[in-house]
Amino acid sequence: MTMMNQEMKRFNHLTSEINAAYHETALKLGISDSAMQILYTICNNGESCLISDICRLTGISKQTINSSLRKLEDEKILYLEVYKGRSKIIRLTEHGKMLTEKTVMKVIEIENKIFEAWSEEKRNLYLSLTQEYLTMFQNEVKQL
Repeated sequence: MTMMNQEMKRFNHLTSEINAAYHETALKLGISDSAMQILYTICNNGESCLISDICRLTGISKQTINSSLRKLEDEKILYLEVYKGRSKIIRLTEHGKMLTEKTVMKVIEIENKIFEAWSEEKRNLYLSLTQEYLTMFQNEVKQL
């Protein structure tokens, strides 16, 4: 393997380990991965979010999102409202807000703590390289 392949292998390993850490976190907090990602996306957006945005931002299939939403709706964690046309917006119930405080907000606090421990230079470097990687990856995929 060339050096670049070794670096890419390490990158992929780290990405997988980060995903596994978030999975373990969801399990520890007693919610499914899809519920965690839905609630995280809503919290990151405020207190509501379009279903289409959740699908786009999480990369989870629309079928899985809809299945998770039905379960979360049955558990009175969130509810759906018609937005524009066929679009639907997801809103947290009071119970959902309390649940996110015990789960998703704890994850966000951990993430913020990590970022705050880094210097501004490190944060900017991490964010700029991640953005550059994403943009270049998206451009390459368009060429497929």
